[in-house]
Amino acid sequence: MARLAVFFTAFLWLRQASAIAVPSSPPANAAAVDPSLVSVSIEFFAFPGYTELSGTNNCLANLASLRGAQPAIRIGGTTQDRATYDPNLQIPVNYTVASPADAPTTLTYGPSFFTLASQLRGEVTVGLNRQLNNQANSLAAGSRAKQSMGNLFAIELGNEPDLYASSSPIASGTGWSQSVDIASEAKWFTAMAPTLGNIFQGAVYLSWNTRTLVASIGSAALSAIKTISRHSYPQSACGGASTNLPSLMSHTGIVSYVSQYKAEASAAHGASKSFFLGETNSATCGGGGISSTFGAGLWIIDYVLQSALIGVERLYFHHGTIGNCAYCWWGQNAVYSPYYGAVFVSEFLGTDGTKVAMLDNGTTAVAVYAVYSASNTPLRLLILNSNYFDGTETRSSTSVTFTGISTTSGTKQAKRLTAPAATSRVDQGASVTIGGGGTFGTNCARTGTEGTEAVAVSGNALTVTVQASEALIVYL
Repeated sequence: MARLAVFFTAFLWLRQASAIAVPSSPPANAAAVDPSLVSVSIEFFAFPGYTELSGTNNCLANLASLRGAQPAIRIGGTTQDRATYDPNLQIPVNYTVASPADAPTTLTYGPSFFTLASQLRGEVTVGLNRQLNNQANSLAAGSRAKQSMGNLFAIELGNEPDLYASSSPIASGTGWSQSVDIASEAKWFTAMAPTLGNIFQGAVYLSWNTRTLVASIGSAALSAIKTISRHSYPQSACGGASTNLPSLMSHTGIVSYVSQYKAEASAAHGASKSFFLGETNSATCGGGGISSTFGAGLWIIDYVLQSALIGVERLYFHHGTIGNCAYCWWGQNAVYSPYYGAVFVSEFLGTDGTKVAMLDNGTTAVAVYAVYSASNTPLRLLILNSNYFDGTETRSSTSVTFTGISTTSGTKQAKRLTAPAATSRVDQGASVTIGGGGTFGTNCARTGTEGTEAVAVSGNALTVTVQASEALIVYL
């Protein structure tokens, strides 16, 4: 009966989808949108290398131009808990690896690491080591960061402490649990705040619930916390685990997955803290076979908007080892398919979008969103067809009609994001395009010509058609 009820609800919505009314002002489910909603995380040891890629500045600048604000950057990850600050080191970072594809098991970094970070144009969060239990060293690093970085936004102390072991130095041989971690975070925050300020990003959990920390860390430590961070990966590619692209990009699946963070966001906001997905991407351990695909780009669009709706202010999409990173948006002389999704959702939100609303009911494969201006007028619609198309057989399509358009007749313009299939990969020669011909060169400079499609308006209504594994923006 439950399956029948879900099917019937979806069937009703599909019938009603032929007449989706565009609210003339933001509906009750609308959410405010942070200008840096789409942000970037860079693995700690790899960060200096990213500053040497021409694509880094260009890819970030493209997003900034679309939103009117720089993406925020978080520098951290697994290797922040392997790193030791050396104030005498003359280079940004020092380590050895057997292969360029590897991450180091130990590393040192010096003052010039923070000089590089200071040159980033957006707000920067820096992750420092807590696992090695050398508070004095991390305090020295934090002091240098504060001295060098006018763009310093927050400091993390430790990465994913839910994955620490009882043998980790921070555990001091007494075992490790969330309650022990919360006491540790409280001790470090209150000890370092007099020097660094109330600048800390708390929790930084992959699996533990951040509400527990907010509720029990104590008022002194809570006052030193600026933001709460949760890490989020819908799938895992670790240890040979299998990944599934149709599941990743499913609209109903995304709605369900993201809903788990709503209570955590509410708890953070209740404590007057921002709530971020401070490290996220499609699948853990680099992303596996699904993460370089166009379908992953479509996932980014839907995932970003759903996250905003439940109270996430920023999502920091993680970038790992250069040349060995399936979920990265760019690399050495390369731009990958997922980046197109980040650009497209940024264009939808625009420089003038302040609130976003979902207009579908989350029970079908077709996602429908509207973005509103500061004066509460609808600006653009986004339609995303998450039905999976792998390039074989016949590609299906869905038509959606919108009523309540402000003009009685005439035309509106629309821009399409498409590729031959959900599995399409730019790095394998596939053509992913925005507006029919817009692409990105190997240095992330925009190339080609983007165009729009005319959509007829009649009787204050318009109809658009979107193919499976495709998305469309309608400019109102």
